Amino acid sequence: MQTLNGQVPDSLTEKLKTPNHLSNPFLVIEDVSKVYPTASGSYTVLEGVNLTVYEGEFVCVIGHSGCGKSTLLDMVSGFRKPTDGEVRLQTKKITQPGPDRMVVFQNYSLLPWLTAFENVYLGVDSVYPDKPKAEKVKIVQEHLAMVGLTEAANKKPPQLSGGMKQRVSIARALAIRPQVLILDEPFGALDAITKEELQEELLKIWRGNRVTVLMITHDIDEALFLADRLVMMTNGPAAKIGEILDIPFSRPRDRAQIMEDPEYYNLRNYALDFLYRRFAHDNE
Repeated sequence: MQTLNGQVPDSLTEKLKTPNHLSNPFLVIEDVSKVYPTASGSYTVLEGVNLTVYEGEFVCVIGHSGCGKSTLLDMVSGFRKPTDGEVRLQTKKITQPGPDRMVVFQNYSLLPWLTAFENVYLGVDSVYPDKPKAEKVKIVQEHLAMVGLTEAANKKPPQLSGGMKQRVSIARALAIRPQVLILDEPFGALDAITKEELQEELLKIWRGNRVTVLMITHDIDEALFLADRLVMMTNGPAAKIGEILDIPFSRPRDRAQIMEDPEYYNLRNYALDFLYRRFAHDNE
């Protein structure tokens, strides 16, 4: 476990060790910094960030607004370039966006004049233009079925609920068959019931596909339910990784069972202490 200030409670030490089932690094963020020029001088968003993610792992990133979470994931997706350091996927340096890394945003990013089917098909067609149309149609149908939207395939975004729109976004991202799925607070705008339903749905899809997931969240409970590891960022400017908590709950996970586990509250309280005492906004 990576730490910055403070010690892990003894009761957590054994369960916060690096997972022994993980082997070769898959995604490597090495000595990454991001600096922007401003009228008053250089502004450092991130400084000296190091993180190794393993294939098939589900990693959540949490921290206060302005700590560089989205900037970090933008560098993994290729939308931004590090000022210093580099990001590598399977030893290849990331310099631009690519279909091996797909992003799902909080605001869905669907084309409102296209149906759910057409939104997903557009992505598949752009990445696999040479595939026969019948094969592309099959891929789209399979992924809409995967997120439970077969019946809504011909509906346009204005006819869909927020949860359904996000399902389309997830189907579109997975239909490209990426190596890394990047989720930028995908459930933040949804009501509590829909949010929990989609969390369950996401875990089912992840278990079936074993795509590597990097997800930003502001919700500690969401992270503890979904993730293998929780990356906790310090405050900006010059934010870095403060600590990485290994989530010990076995899979598949049952929400009610996890919430009855005393270790859940140990982890939750430890994360809350990190975010709201040691790195509270008023300490910046």
